[in-house]
Amino acid sequence: MNLLVQLIISTLAVIITSFILPGVVIDSGLTGIFVAAVLSLFNTLVRPVLVLLTIPITLITLGLFLLIINAGIIMLVSYIVPGFSVDGFWTAFFFSIVLTIITGIFNSINKRSK
Repeated sequence: MNLLVQLIISTLAVIITSFILPGVVIDSGLTGIFVAAVLSLFNTLVRPVLVLLTIPITLITLGLFLLIINAGIIMLVSYIVPGFSVDGFWTAFFFSIVLTIITGIFNSINKRSK
């Protein structure tokens, strides 16, 4: 049940973020679900490997390189999921920041309702 709630929260956050940022296009709600699912899968499987491989540069940049990793993952998801497109690196960069903020707000609301 918790996994389904997290998928719904992520889907809503992805769709709302696509409305906020120009340069991000999601064709349908079903595409939003796929984007949220693939993004969650990549954040679970690919992101830890990338973080581990880039520990030195992450330490030098005081963690700011993690934002670049997030943008790269979003660009990879836009390449894989049909119907989801991101115009470029900076759009993906800001998409990751706005998505994190919106997801945090929704998770905070979800915790209060429990």
